[in-house]
Amino acid sequence: MFSRILVANRGEIALRVIRACREMGIQTVAVYSTADAKGSWLRYADESICIGPAPSSKSYLSIPAILAAAEIADVDAIHPGYGFLSENAHFAEICRASKIAFIGPTSEAIRTMGDKSAARRAAEKAGVAVVPGSKGKITGEDEAIKTAREIGYPVLVKASAGGGGRGMRVAHNDMSLRSAIQSAQAEAQVAFGDSSVYLERYLDRPRHVEVQILADTHGNVVHLFERDCSVQRRHQKMVEESPSPALPKPVRKRMLQSAVRLMKTAGYTNAGTVEFLVDRDNSFYFIEVNARIQVEHPVTELVTGIDLVKEQIRLAAGEKLGYDQDDVVFRGAAIEVRVNAEDPEQGFRACPGRITEWSPAGGPGVRVDSHAHQGYVVPPNYDSLIAKLIVHKPDRRQALLALDRCLDEFTISGIKTTLPFFRRVIRHAGFASGHYDTGFVEDLLAGTES
Repeated sequence: MFSRILVANRGEIALRVIRACREMGIQTVAVYSTADAKGSWLRYADESICIGPAPSSKSYLSIPAILAAAEIADVDAIHPGYGFLSENAHFAEICRASKIAFIGPTSEAIRTMGDKSAARRAAEKAGVAVVPGSKGKITGEDEAIKTAREIGYPVLVKASAGGGGRGMRVAHNDMSLRSAIQSAQAEAQVAFGDSSVYLERYLDRPRHVEVQILADTHGNVVHLFERDCSVQRRHQKMVEESPSPALPKPVRKRMLQSAVRLMKTAGYTNAGTVEFLVDRDNSFYFIEVNARIQVEHPVTELVTGIDLVKEQIRLAAGEKLGYDQDDVVFRGAAIEVRVNAEDPEQGFRACPGRITEWSPAGGPGVRVDSHAHQGYVVPPNYDSLIAKLIVHKPDRRQALLALDRCLDEFTISGIKTTLPFFRRVIRHAGFASGHYDTGFVEDLLAGTES
């Protein structure tokens, strides 16, 4: 087992990893940019090191800066959290070349699964259905148009190295496809340093369901059931829940089995998430693998009782899974909402600034993962996520009632947040009934929801 881990991230996920390490008796080293010099998570680490100025390109995305900190602090492993360098195969490769364990999958797995077109080929090899699309990366606009006409409009342009909804555009005809490719490539280059894109047929109003996987280096793979992530805005997840309220049991079983089969075929190790789209007749299609811990991992932790961050660390240290599939027991229902420093009434415009009042919700079955506090200044330089509110109850109805209470209790002043918007979401009949899809938020904002 590791004795000293560097946490190459910030905010709530850095704090989450630090807490897990402390409970395992592992020392931690936190890194921070000048914008995060007063970050609350820093005081819980055994040591903290400044790695650069506020821009993430010069701090949290700077491989030389992070590796220099790791060498100075004499750590034996690095946990990347999510975002930033968490799915950077080159970073994982350099860590291991430097004799520092990377807490995540191998660089080869990250490279395969991080390249969405390569991941599609891996799924096809495993016999898992994929959304019809291009055979690989698009090399030119004329090729894209030919492919789009073959699979049928509308099509979705997706960044090969993408994630978090970035580098994605919908096109309904040849002209809009040319524009979509150019804008998707530009966004992908800025976000991931890789402008390559591929095409998929655009499914109209599907559900988005993902399966959590754990895999050790001894050939054992288990699923930890599914999360429904269909409440999204511009491909950014906003609400996640488990179990999915819409999957029939036979479909759910086949999806879980497909996810395990894919990861076994790919030789994947550590934690990962296999993502699917589910159409209106409950046919499901693989879309991608997130080769890292997910923002929404607390949902799975609450319904299974398994600490995913601790499991990541154990698996990276070469330990076997301490259980098989039959030992993973599902309990109750959990729902998570992402509390962002954004103004829903102004198009979800980012709202950095000082928090003058901070009073999180609480009570039985309530969990708040956050680095924020009264007096905390939300910087304008990074993602606007400031908290995750998660409830866990014996069934979905009780979870919804608890979440409704918590949203009324949770008080944040000084900045605008998404809390009021979530009250609208969970009180809507469509969400309460479980009959919603990826178009739910757009309909809600446009006032056209049924």
